[in-house]
Amino acid sequence: MIRIIPVADKKSKKAFIELPFKIYKDNPYWIPPIKADEYKIFDLKTNPTLKFCDAKHWIAERDGEVVGRISAIVNHAYIKKIGKPYGRFSRFECIHDQEVAVALFETAENWLRERGMKYVHGPLGFTNLDLQGLLVEGFEELPSIASVYHLPYYKELVEALGYEKEIDWVEFRLEVTQEIPEKVIRLVTLIKERYGLEVKHFTSSGQMKKYAPYVFSILNKAFDELPYVVPFDEETATFYIDKYFSILNPHFVKVIVDKSDRLHGFIVGLPSLSKAMQKARGRLFPFGIFHIMHALKHPEVVDLLLTGVEPELQGQGVPALLMYELHKVLHEYGVKYVETTGIFENNYKAIQTWKNYPHVQHKRRRCYVKGL
Repeated sequence: MIRIIPVADKKSKKAFIELPFKIYKDNPYWIPPIKADEYKIFDLKTNPTLKFCDAKHWIAERDGEVVGRISAIVNHAYIKKIGKPYGRFSRFECIHDQEVAVALFETAENWLRERGMKYVHGPLGFTNLDLQGLLVEGFEELPSIASVYHLPYYKELVEALGYEKEIDWVEFRLEVTQEIPEKVIRLVTLIKERYGLEVKHFTSSGQMKKYAPYVFSILNKAFDELPYVVPFDEETATFYIDKYFSILNPHFVKVIVDKSDRLHGFIVGLPSLSKAMQKARGRLFPFGIFHIMHALKHPEVVDLLLTGVEPELQGQGVPALLMYELHKVLHEYGVKYVETTGIFENNYKAIQTWKNYPHVQHKRRRCYVKGL
């Protein structure tokens, strides 16, 4: 018999957070999150998106053992933006058992119906910087910390419940070549001259943080028409700045400004922390922080966390300029590969930028949708 238990106290929160550590135990590809960060999703003080999102979380128990979990989210800001009652499912984890999956999804779907939702899609998080998508290709690839990992049977569980593909994200591995392609050099020289652009380089977090609020302003404009996106307000932007900027290596962050120092685009790379996070096993202390700091200083792989360009310059080769400047730093550090984060499969301009480099498309994540 399966019991569905709302996450409402310390014990159930711990069970919710610990479940993936049990499901993926000894899996060589799963990246454990920092447990202390996972607890932050439950509280408005540590999750400012709860100002415009309603959320509910559940665990599934059988014979006293936790065998699944799921979250449901109503993002009121997104619903207002698109004008349609779409709810979200999130953070689904489950043993290989359809009965458990049915019980979890029925609970989440009923909760969404009670709140007037006519559709449900996911996996989606609170924002587009939260967990997104179900892995459907690339089960033997190490994800970045900005991506997700799932076991192959998750796809079967979700599709058996009537969920259909809405859209996919694709991810690429780029090879950092010794020489920058000649066509890229010609292109970036032309772009700089045509638009009077300058690339800013950083050696400290303090220099970089000056531009952080403007990065989110660019994000709001550049990503506005993408699915699942809601503009970041000041409080939410500050939340993500505090969460990520402290661990960034400033050498791997580039911004483009004009002669008046106005920001027009950016690229944020991060030395891969995937293996370091595996060694940390969900805890920063006492030893996890040392693995992470070592990885930040001695990268072989760099993850591209974010790239954004003002709409009026999109399609003008500016991402190639950003990647060109980052490429020079990658070469200095001896980085061999770059991992992109998810790109919508129909974002042909972004995909073409990565195809200027030796590449392989090796991972795919899917957002599903279902009528309620």
